Amino acid sequence: MATFFLFLSLLLPSLHFSSSEPFIGVNYGQVADNLPPPSATAKLLQSTSIEKVRLYGADPAIIKALANTGIGIVIGTANGDIPALASDPNSAAQWVNSNVMPFYPASKIILITVGNEVLTTNDPNLINQLLPAMQNVQNAISAASLGGKIKVSTVHSMAVLGQSDPPSSGLFIPSYQPVLKGLLQFQKDNGSPFAINPYPFFAYQSDSRPETLAFCLFQPNAGRVDSGNGIKYMNMFDAQVDAVHSALSAMGFKDVEIMVAETGWPYNGDSYEVGPSIENAKAYNGNLISHLRSMVGTPLMPGKSVDTYLFALYDEDLKPGPGSERAFGLFRSDLSMTYDAGISKSSQTPTPKNPVTPMTPQPKPTATGWCVPKAGISDAQLQSSLDYACGQGIDCSPIQPGGACFEPNTIASHAAYAMNLYYQTSSKNPWNCDFSQTATLTSQNPSYNNCIYPGGST
Repeated sequence: MATFFLFLSLLLPSLHFSSSEPFIGVNYGQVADNLPPPSATAKLLQSTSIEKVRLYGADPAIIKALANTGIGIVIGTANGDIPALASDPNSAAQWVNSNVMPFYPASKIILITVGNEVLTTNDPNLINQLLPAMQNVQNAISAASLGGKIKVSTVHSMAVLGQSDPPSSGLFIPSYQPVLKGLLQFQKDNGSPFAINPYPFFAYQSDSRPETLAFCLFQPNAGRVDSGNGIKYMNMFDAQVDAVHSALSAMGFKDVEIMVAETGWPYNGDSYEVGPSIENAKAYNGNLISHLRSMVGTPLMPGKSVDTYLFALYDEDLKPGPGSERAFGLFRSDLSMTYDAGISKSSQTPTPKNPVTPMTPQPKPTATGWCVPKAGISDAQLQSSLDYACGQGIDCSPIQPGGACFEPNTIASHAAYAMNLYYQTSSKNPWNCDFSQTATLTSQNPSYNNCIYPGGST
């Protein structure tokens, strides 16, 4: 596991301040009648650490507004465009000439998604036309001398998986596999990502136990062991992404890159819905961003962060369905933050909190104390506690490269510093040093050399 932090030391800026990260994107949906002008949105995005935007279409006003910002742009064709794109190469060339050529390279278009969740429409004609459409769009891109610069893909629902638990058993639904084999060979040949929409929120809705909520929100929890390989998972996002990786591997395409095209958590919903709240949305998105910034990766794909597009930039007030469908926005239409997920360049790391019931303040303990991990705790559990603690707005720069507490470069050492700092900067109640029963208070000062652990008499 120390190799993860060696990789981190080479690539990761300090966790303490938000900075641009190429793996963080956002979805910009337009099923709304109250969205701000594209020019205002472009300025808003430049005030954040978001480096990529995914559009569901190819709105020229938005593409033009993002010119010369350096923000990567994903544009898409509608499902209804697929038959024409598949049957007529000239239609694909015309689409590229209309939606790419007038704007590129000033507008940094990086990917074209052909259709959205086509396989799960279960429309055999549309499904069979998907690969020819992607091939024709790719040929049009290559003819415009943009091959390799702009990739071509399509986006899938997690429902293409027939099995995902445990992650090592991930498999695509057999009836989809023949089509997927052709799509994946195309993507392997052209270096484009397999784009998928994992939502721990929906997993929680089908299993609303408290321990499942902590698992979904990247909060300290007991973890879940994959019975196939013995790996302990500490969050649902990693489990879902690794299930996709296993499904790709089972078909012989383990090297095709995975892209998370959508993931998010609603901050509001109808009264019958389980899970939507400001606290949970802030915890999910904030802790997800911290997890991505850690560059730890997933158990089956360590040492890198999957490109992840948060859902969504704004609420879409005209979307049908339950109330939660209209409450995923990170920002309001007046450009104010719905909540602080830690993506503003002017803010520090996110400060998501556990969803807890307000309590009467308790007297602080009078014993001397530092919070440290208990003996025998696994690296996976320590990593979960490290991610959580550093996602609460504490200053984790001392355990970053060059920091006084970076050495020894181990998860155990880094987690001990972060867990103690979280405890010292909170209310110093015993439950602030619990971390799912993996930590304990000690009167023995763990400081060493120039690495000073805050604490002592309280």
